[in-house]
Amino acid sequence: GSGKTTLVRLIARFFDVQQGSVLVGGVDVREMSSEQLAAQISQIFQDSALFAGSIADNIRLGRPGASEAEVLQAAHQAGVAEIIARLPQGIDTPVGEGGARLSGGERQRVAIARALIKRAPILLVDEATAALDAENQAVIAQALARLRGQCTLIVIAHQLSTVAMADHILVLDDGRVCEQGSPAELAAAGGRYAQFLAQRRAAKGWRIAPAPR
Repeated sequence: GSGKTTLVRLIARFFDVQQGSVLVGGVDVREMSSEQLAAQISQIFQDSALFAGSIADNIRLGRPGASEAEVLQAAHQAGVAEIIARLPQGIDTPVGEGGARLSGGERQRVAIARALIKRAPILLVDEATAALDAENQAVIAQALARLRGQCTLIVIAHQLSTVAMADHILVLDDGRVCEQGSPAELAAAGGRYAQFLAQRRAAKGWRIAPAPR
Protein backbone atom coordinates (compact mmCIF):
# COMPACT_ATOMS: atom_id res chain seq x y z
CA GLY A 1 0.00 0.00 0.00
CA SER A 2 2.96 2.37 -0.25
CA GLY A 3 2.41 3.25 -3.93
CA LYS A 4 4.77 0.84 -5.72
CA THR A 5 2.28 -0.44 -8.29
CA THR A 6 0.89 3.07 -8.77
CA LEU A 7 4.39 4.24 -9.65
CA VAL A 8 4.98 1.71 -12.43
CA ARG A 9 1.48 2.22 -13.78
CA LEU A 10 2.18 5.93 -14.03
CA ILE A 11 5.27 5.09 -16.08
CA ALA A 12 3.14 2.93 -18.40
CA ARG A 13 0.50 5.68 -18.36
CA PHE A 14 -2.41 3.63 -17.11
CA PHE A 15 -3.34 7.04 -15.70
CA ASP A 16 -1.63 10.42 -15.42
CA VAL A 17 -0.03 12.29 -12.55
CA GLN A 18 -1.91 15.18 -10.97
CA GLN A 19 1.31 16.89 -9.89
CA GLY A 20 4.84 16.71 -11.23
CA SER A 21 5.73 14.62 -14.26
CA VAL A 22 6.97 11.19 -15.36
CA LEU A 23 9.82 11.30 -17.87
CA VAL A 24 11.03 8.49 -20.13
CA GLY A 25 14.23 9.37 -21.93
CA GLY A 26 13.78 12.96 -20.77
CA VAL A 27 10.33 13.20 -22.39
CA ASP A 28 7.08 13.58 -20.44
CA VAL A 29 5.00 10.45 -21.08
CA ARG A 30 1.97 12.70 -21.61
CA GLU A 31 3.69 14.11 -24.67
CA MET A 32 4.15 10.68 -26.25
CA SER A 33 1.56 8.89 -28.34
CA SER A 34 0.29 5.56 -27.04
CA GLU A 35 2.27 3.80 -29.77
CA GLN A 36 5.50 5.63 -28.91
CA LEU A 37 5.25 4.82 -25.21
CA ALA A 38 4.20 1.20 -25.81
CA ALA A 39 7.27 0.70 -28.01
CA GLN A 40 9.51 1.70 -25.09
CA ILE A 41 7.98 -0.51 -22.40
CA SER A 42 7.33 -4.19 -21.68
CA GLN A 43 5.39 -5.19 -18.59
CA ILE A 44 5.25 -8.25 -16.35
CA PHE A 45 2.64 -8.17 -13.61
CA GLN A 46 1.70 -10.63 -10.88
CA ASP A 47 -1.52 -11.50 -12.71
CA SER A 48 -0.20 -11.59 -16.30
CA ALA A 49 -2.89 -12.89 -18.66
CA LEU A 50 -2.51 -15.46 -21.42
CA PHE A 51 -4.83 -15.83 -24.36
CA ALA A 52 -6.37 -18.88 -26.01
CA GLY A 53 -3.80 -20.28 -28.43
CA SER A 54 -0.47 -22.06 -28.17
CA ILE A 55 2.51 -21.24 -26.00
CA ALA A 56 4.26 -19.96 -29.14
CA ASP A 57 1.27 -17.77 -30.03
CA ASN A 58 1.35 -16.17 -26.58
CA ILE A 59 5.07 -15.50 -26.70
CA ARG A 60 4.86 -14.08 -30.23
CA LEU A 61 2.28 -11.51 -29.09
CA GLY A 62 5.27 -9.53 -27.82
CA ARG A 63 6.58 -9.21 -31.38
CA PRO A 64 4.27 -10.67 -34.03
CA GLY A 65 6.99 -10.79 -36.67
CA ALA A 66 9.39 -12.86 -34.54
CA SER A 67 10.90 -15.96 -36.11
CA GLU A 68 10.57 -19.44 -34.64
CA ALA A 69 14.19 -19.27 -33.51
CA GLU A 70 13.54 -15.99 -31.68
CA VAL A 71 10.47 -17.44 -29.99
CA LEU A 72 12.51 -20.43 -28.81
CA GLN A 73 15.30 -18.15 -27.57
CA ALA A 74 12.85 -16.09 -25.49
CA ALA A 75 11.32 -19.32 -24.18
CA HIS A 76 14.77 -20.51 -23.10
CA GLN A 77 15.62 -17.19 -21.41
CA ALA A 78 12.37 -17.23 -19.42
CA GLY A 79 12.65 -20.86 -18.31
CA VAL A 80 9.84 -22.04 -20.62
CA ALA A 81 12.08 -24.55 -22.41
CA GLU A 82 11.81 -27.11 -19.62
CA ILE A 83 8.01 -26.77 -19.70
CA ILE A 84 7.68 -27.38 -23.43
CA ALA A 85 10.19 -30.25 -23.24
CA ARG A 86 7.70 -32.35 -21.25
CA LEU A 87 4.61 -31.49 -23.32
CA PRO A 88 3.73 -33.76 -26.28
CA GLN A 89 3.03 -30.78 -28.55
CA GLY A 90 5.96 -28.77 -27.21
CA ILE A 91 5.77 -25.05 -27.87
CA ASP A 92 2.61 -25.59 -29.96
CA THR A 93 0.69 -26.81 -26.89
CA PRO A 94 -2.60 -24.89 -26.42
CA VAL A 95 -2.67 -23.01 -23.11
CA GLY A 96 -6.47 -22.91 -22.81
CA GLU A 97 -8.64 -19.89 -22.04
CA GLY A 98 -6.66 -17.55 -19.81
CA GLY A 99 -3.83 -20.10 -19.66
CA ALA A 100 -5.97 -22.55 -17.67
CA ARG A 101 -3.97 -25.58 -18.83
CA LEU A 102 -0.78 -24.23 -17.25
CA SER A 103 0.11 -23.67 -13.61
CA GLY A 104 0.51 -20.16 -12.20
CA GLY A 105 4.30 -20.40 -12.41
CA GLU A 106 4.18 -21.71 -15.98
CA ARG A 107 1.85 -18.90 -17.05
CA GLN A 108 4.19 -16.35 -15.53
CA ARG A 109 7.18 -17.79 -17.37
CA VAL A 110 5.31 -17.58 -20.70
CA ALA A 111 4.35 -13.96 -19.90
CA ILE A 112 8.01 -13.17 -19.21
CA ALA A 113 9.06 -14.75 -22.52
CA ARG A 114 6.46 -12.58 -24.24
CA ALA A 115 7.92 -9.47 -22.60
CA LEU A 116 11.50 -10.49 -23.45
CA ILE A 117 10.85 -11.07 -27.13
CA LYS A 118 9.55 -7.51 -27.47
CA ARG A 119 13.07 -6.22 -26.68
CA ALA A 120 11.75 -2.95 -25.27
CA PRO A 121 14.38 -0.73 -23.61
CA ILE A 122 12.36 -0.59 -20.36
CA LEU A 123 10.92 -3.62 -18.54
CA LEU A 124 8.45 -3.05 -15.70
CA VAL A 125 8.19 -6.01 -13.31
CA ASP A 126 5.51 -5.81 -10.61
CA GLU A 127 5.73 -8.60 -8.02
CA ALA A 128 6.29 -11.20 -10.75
CA THR A 129 7.16 -13.93 -8.25
CA ALA A 130 4.90 -13.05 -5.32
CA ALA A 131 2.41 -15.94 -5.65
CA LEU A 132 4.84 -18.58 -6.94
CA ASP A 133 6.60 -21.53 -5.34
CA ALA A 134 10.32 -21.47 -4.61
CA GLU A 135 11.29 -23.27 -7.85
CA ASN A 136 9.43 -20.85 -10.10
CA GLN A 137 10.66 -17.87 -8.08
CA ALA A 138 14.23 -19.01 -8.66
CA VAL A 139 13.74 -19.50 -12.41
CA ILE A 140 12.19 -16.06 -12.85
CA ALA A 141 14.85 -14.38 -10.68
CA GLN A 142 17.52 -15.97 -12.91
CA ALA A 143 15.74 -14.71 -16.03
CA LEU A 144 15.70 -11.17 -14.64
CA ALA A 145 19.35 -11.40 -13.61
CA ARG A 146 20.32 -12.32 -17.20
CA LEU A 147 18.70 -9.08 -18.41
CA ARG A 148 20.98 -6.82 -16.39
CA GLY A 149 22.76 -4.48 -18.76
CA GLN A 150 20.44 -5.32 -21.66
CA CYS A 151 17.58 -3.01 -20.68
CA THR A 152 16.38 -0.79 -17.83
CA LEU A 153 14.67 -3.05 -15.30
CA ILE A 154 12.24 -1.47 -12.86
CA VAL A 155 11.36 -4.24 -10.42
CA ILE A 156 8.84 -4.18 -7.58
CA ALA A 157 9.59 -6.91 -5.09
CA HIS A 158 9.33 -7.73 -1.41
CA GLN A 159 11.88 -10.53 -1.63
CA LEU A 160 15.19 -9.09 -0.55
CA SER A 161 17.14 -11.59 -2.67
CA THR A 162 15.53 -9.98 -5.74
CA VAL A 163 15.90 -6.44 -4.43
CA ALA A 164 19.59 -7.00 -3.64
CA MET A 165 20.34 -7.53 -7.36
CA ALA A 166 19.44 -3.91 -8.10
CA ASP A 167 21.95 -1.21 -8.93
CA HIS A 168 19.71 1.39 -7.29
CA ILE A 169 16.91 0.86 -4.75
CA LEU A 170 13.98 3.15 -3.96
CA VAL A 171 12.22 2.43 -0.66
CA LEU A 172 8.63 3.70 -0.64
CA ASP A 173 6.58 4.49 2.44
CA ASP A 174 3.07 5.98 2.31
CA GLY A 175 3.42 7.17 -1.27
CA ARG A 176 6.82 8.77 -0.81
CA VAL A 177 10.43 7.73 -1.42
CA CYS A 178 11.86 7.53 2.09
CA GLU A 179 15.36 6.45 1.04
CA GLN A 180 17.31 5.46 -2.04
CA GLY A 181 20.75 4.23 -2.97
CA SER A 182 22.74 1.09 -3.76
CA PRO A 183 22.10 -2.05 -1.67
CA ALA A 184 25.39 -1.52 0.20
CA GLU A 185 24.65 2.14 0.89
CA LEU A 186 21.18 1.43 2.25
CA ALA A 187 22.38 -1.51 4.34
CA ALA A 188 24.91 0.79 6.00
CA ALA A 189 22.49 3.71 6.44
CA GLY A 190 20.46 2.09 9.23
CA GLY A 191 17.13 3.12 7.70
CA ARG A 192 14.05 1.20 6.58
CA TYR A 193 15.93 -1.07 4.16
CA ALA A 194 18.45 -1.98 6.87
CA GLN A 195 15.51 -2.81 9.15
CA PHE A 196 14.13 -5.16 6.48
CA LEU A 197 17.51 -6.89 6.28
CA ALA A 198 17.66 -7.32 10.05
CA GLN A 199 14.13 -8.74 10.12
CA ARG A 200 15.01 -11.21 7.36
CA ARG A 201 18.13 -12.37 9.20
CA ALA A 202 16.11 -12.85 12.38
CA ALA A 203 13.39 -14.77 10.53
CA LYS A 204 15.94 -17.25 9.16
CA GLY A 205 16.35 -18.60 12.66
CA TRP A 206 12.64 -19.26 13.14
CA ARG A 207 11.44 -22.84 13.54
CA ILE A 208 7.95 -24.29 13.80
CA ALA A 209 7.75 -26.39 16.95
CA PRO A 210 4.90 -28.00 18.92
CA ALA A 211 3.49 -25.97 21.76
CA PRO A 212 4.83 -26.97 25.17
CA ARG A 213 2.51 -29.19 27.22
